Amino acid sequence: MAMTATGRRIRKRKLKAEINVVPYIDVMLVLLIIFMVTAPLLNLGVDIDLPKSNAKTIVEKKDPIVVTVDAQGGYYLTIQGDKNRPIDATTLAAKVGAFVRNNRDVPVFVAGDAKADYATVYRAMVLLQRAGVEKVGLMSDPNEVGAK
Repeated sequence: MAMTATGRRIRKRKLKAEINVVPYIDVMLVLLIIFMVTAPLLNLGVDIDLPKSNAKTIVEKKDPIVVTVDAQGGYYLTIQGDKNRPIDATTLAAKVGAFVRNNRDVPVFVAGDAKADYATVYRAMVLLQRAGVEKVGLMSDPNEVGAK
């Protein structure tokens, strides 16, 4: 260390490498208060009157294709209201693929048992994708979801 003429040591101060965040916090709190005050005053909706019409709603009468996966990993197929029949994976892909190629807009759903393994349900979805199904929906029972 260096010494002065009087014999005192000169200490060099280290530079602080930290940011003083207090002013940033003050600005943030002011902006928060401004937004809290102005947000309820904004009118985001516009009232409009839609024209009246006598047209009927378009209803599609196509029953969906339902692939059911049971707890043991077996597949069952229901095509447009037919009986739920057991089926193996290759036959499932072939039947659903042929049916979807002829009826592009038919809905396809996968219904998995609550005790079925996730991987088994996922394999059913992969089979359907390889068969040419573009969109697959998952079925659930909303009454059982709230019961737990």
